Amino acid sequence: MRITVFGATGNVGSRVIAEALARGHQVTAVVRDPSRPHGLPAEATIATGDARNAEDVTRLAAGRDVVISATRPAPGSEGELATATKGLLAGLAGTGVRLLAVGGAGSLTLPGGNGATVVDGPDFPAGWLPIALACSEQLALYRADTAVDWAYLSPAALLAPGERTGRYRLGRDELVVDAAGTSAISMEDLAVVLLDEAEHPAHHRTRFTAAY
Repeated sequence: MRITVFGATGNVGSRVIAEALARGHQVTAVVRDPSRPHGLPAEATIATGDARNAEDVTRLAAGRDVVISATRPAPGSEGELATATKGLLAGLAGTGVRLLAVGGAGSLTLPGGNGATVVDGPDFPAGWLPIALACSEQLALYRADTAVDWAYLSPAALLAPGERTGRYRLGRDELVVDAAGTSAISMEDLAVVLLDEAEHPAHHRTRFTAAY
């Protein structure tokens, strides 16, 4: 497959690129500033572009099978997430290229919570609220779109660097937890989830989630 990755230098994006290359796919890694060190694999094609710019998105999606967006704004710039989402959707409209987007877990409902979401939970860190709200806006933009074949992946509540196990469980709009009530997945295995979805499409214009 031919895959373009926005947010290529981020924690999730870099692991997506590593997983895609390990599977033998052709990967274009998009960076905003090519003059900055990026540490990306030599096997990836490095391209300059910005997900917020629809023309960049169209150009970098040409001839590709899938675009994966793992963009994550810096603290204080959470509003850029909605701008990037609009750019991705506008740039891919009419191209036939599939879009997989990494979002947030805050809007997932809690098991047995009568509709309460993760962000409503008593233990939700206040410092994460701005990005959680930005991700909720991001999801709303996707759900309003009917021009692009998109899928939105909400990670587990706990997402951190770790081991690639290749195992996970999928869900839709409810947080996936284990027997102890913990919701977690490594960034490495989140990349596995994304590449599995890219290779075997199962979610179209919907949100899904994954955890151990």
